[in-house]
Amino acid sequence: MSVTGGLKPVAADGVAARLHWMRANAVQFLALFRRPPRNTVTPAWRTPARVAVYTLAAIALIAETMVFADAPIIRMVLRLPEGVVVAFNWITDFGKSVRFLVPIAVMLAVIATLASPALTSMSQRVLAAIAVRLGFLFAAIALPGLVFTIVKRLIGRARPLVGGSLDPFLHHPGWSVEYASLPSGHATDAAAVATAIGALWPRTRPLLWTYAALIALSRVVLTAHYPSDVIAGVIVGAAGALLVRDWFAARGLAFTLAPDGAVRPMPGPSFARIKRVARQLIAP
Repeated sequence: MSVTGGLKPVAADGVAARLHWMRANAVQFLALFRRPPRNTVTPAWRTPARVAVYTLAAIALIAETMVFADAPIIRMVLRLPEGVVVAFNWITDFGKSVRFLVPIAVMLAVIATLASPALTSMSQRVLAAIAVRLGFLFAAIALPGLVFTIVKRLIGRARPLVGGSLDPFLHHPGWSVEYASLPSGHATDAAAVATAIGALWPRTRPLLWTYAALIALSRVVLTAHYPSDVIAGVIVGAAGALLVRDWFAARGLAFTLAPDGAVRPMPGPSFARIKRVARQLIAP
């Protein structure tokens, strides 16, 4: 049939309707983030006394590592067999946040495209619940890395062996990648991934923190960072993801905040319900 026949206008109307749904779904989704807090309870880990203790402990650990361990450990890894370095060179690539952010963004776009008024109310609720959890994962993984990509340039710590030096206290603030060592971006991203996914699905934590530890170790083995850089990255990545979790919990999104300050994930849609929604979406 020619482009002037009857099918073209129908297809165009279908595309226009789909774009309208996408826009409406995106507006409704973003409106959730303007929701005021429903719970003003302070999460247990963020009480002033605990924050002070955690902060002082983190500073002490990073400082002691810089003084006593950074240079000696880098000297040790320079003597590792080439095969070990090659293996960790492959592992380290999995520490890039884009490996998680792109699939999450694609899934959010698919949900925005497929959700329509034609779906049952149950299906719409299931898709909304999935979208909120994906939105949390995207924010909890992206924000710590984004913030500390800027902070590390302001700190300006030299990476190992820059200028042939193993001076852990060599600094030159600026926008040079050679002076952007503290904190490690890969370690920040990996810790944020482990914390964010583990917050939603606690049973995955052992596997996820094994992944984060391997990514952090890879940065030292490849002499891209000092040990104190990856320790700092793990701390700020985990803390950043927890702050995003707390923000969602205060608004009743994906998490609950108990009176005692405990934050727990809300039960998500069951696999059976997700399958029913999928069948409805692909039905002719």
